[in-house]
Amino acid sequence: MTSEFPGSPRIMKGGLVAYQLPELAPTIIVYQYNPDEMQRQIRLRGGGGGRGDSNRVNGPPEEQISFTVEIDAADQLEFPAQNAITLDNGLHPVIAALEGLLYPSYPLVIANEAMALAGSAFIQGEQAPLVLLVWGPKRVLPVQIDSLSVREQAFDANLNPIRVEVEISAQVQSYRDLDITNPGYWVYMSSFTMKEVMATLNTFGNSTGIRGLLPI
Repeated sequence: MTSEFPGSPRIMKGGLVAYQLPELAPTIIVYQYNPDEMQRQIRLRGGGGGRGDSNRVNGPPEEQISFTVEIDAADQLEFPAQNAITLDNGLHPVIAALEGLLYPSYPLVIANEAMALAGSAFIQGEQAPLVLLVWGPKRVLPVQIDSLSVREQAFDANLNPIRVEVEISAQVQSYRDLDITNPGYWVYMSSFTMKEVMATLNTFGNSTGIRGLLPI
């Protein structure tokens, strides 16, 4: 008897996309396994003020996101002929790509160091890349990676890490943090719009009983 479900549904992979502006060629880090959970802390950004201003806010809330990514080279090492890079380097490349999310542009650092050694007073500002957290079509957010906690759990004969667990903590960048000329500004506004759309679709639970108690 033929199954009604001939194939398993394709699972969308989450990931991180980094742009070292003004360059628009991104570094893309796709999760090998989607994290089992994500912790989000959303904190009101109060605006203070006097009487009558209790609901005033200073822009959108601060949002902190944390999750753990697991990476294992076992599948690639099972077929070494097709995965020469992993065979030679283990997981060093993906670890370096993740760590690069906290670093300024390497060419810019070298240029600044050269100018400093030459006695130049002009040093360009060093900025970490613009990072987009991609978690399905309804959640794409500009974030600043605050910290990485890298746990290397297994190594090959050359001490290349082949199993790694990375705890990632990131701060969502809002329209208050990004200039309007920054592409991340528009990514955030698109996410803000999506949040409004999702809120209008909220039909969870029966609100009839509560409506009858409302004083206004």
